[in-house]
Amino acid sequence: MRHIAATFSAIVLTTALTGVPAGAALVTHCIGTGGAVTVPNDLLVPAGESCDLTGTVITGNVSVAAGANLVIDGGRVDGEIRVAADGYLDASASTVGGAVILAAGGYGLYLKDASTGSITVRPKGSATIDGFLFAENTTVTGSVNAQAGEVRLDKGSEVSGGLSTNGTHYTDLHDSFVDGVLSVLNSSTGSVVCGSAVRGRSTFAGNLGGVQLGPNGGLDGCASGGYFGRDVSITNTTGGVNVDDTIIDGALTVNSNSPAARIAANNRIRGGVIGEQATAGLAQRRAAAAGAVRDDSAGDRAGERRSDAVEEAAAAGAADL
Repeated sequence: MRHIAATFSAIVLTTALTGVPAGAALVTHCIGTGGAVTVPNDLLVPAGESCDLTGTVITGNVSVAAGANLVIDGGRVDGEIRVAADGYLDASASTVGGAVILAAGGYGLYLKDASTGSITVRPKGSATIDGFLFAENTTVTGSVNAQAGEVRLDKGSEVSGGLSTNGTHYTDLHDSFVDGVLSVLNSSTGSVVCGSAVRGRSTFAGNLGGVQLGPNGGLDGCASGGYFGRDVSITNTTGGVNVDDTIIDGALTVNSNSPAARIAANNRIRGGVIGEQATAGLAQRRAAAAGAVRDDSAGDRAGERRSDAVEEAAAAGAADL
């Protein structure tokens, strides 16, 4: 980019005039498109701007300012990525060595065929935007902690640590793996776990839209159930609880749910079921009535923002490297 080239020129000039080492607290501003180059310092996408990178290596940290967009394909960030309010990060086939953090009111994080450190989604607070985390075939080498928006791990995503959410719109796992604990608290439209495995203890509490483990739950379509390596607890849930075609290598506790949980006969629950269960027919009808809550998908929102960001970056000009 001309902006990157200009920054590099400024670095050389500053070093010549002042003697300050070129690597001291330098930041490259990115507006427009860039290719397979190495940025030897931190990178900033300024407020309201778009940066589209392909094959780029960034040796420092990355900041996506308020209202800005960063799209990176086939790249690498050695440090962390911080995304500000109304900011958007779209990373495909890319590696992030450090953490990825979405600030309060951030637009969202879309990760596909990627690898990152820990991921944090800050609470929405007074912000008007309720962000999202959508991860597809992505490896998270730390933990995931989200306190706002839509959270969906899909198509072979893996979390080396735990996955904890509180106050999200929903928290869903499809064909994914969590090596640590799973905790889903106070989601406004509940949680779905399909075709996934969780090694640690799983806790679902205070979810308003229901909890669905496996198929036939009414919240989302599932081809198969999943595996839980420790105890599972589902409590204080409204909108229906459905556990179907699921293996639990521990006990399943279902207390204070309205309606009472439906536990299908085809589950394999080593430690037995503790708590109140409903008859299958009643619970199925109640669960079906609570369905269709995920129409505003994170994937659709990401696609729209990505298209706009790529167009804006192209209009700003190609890299002049």
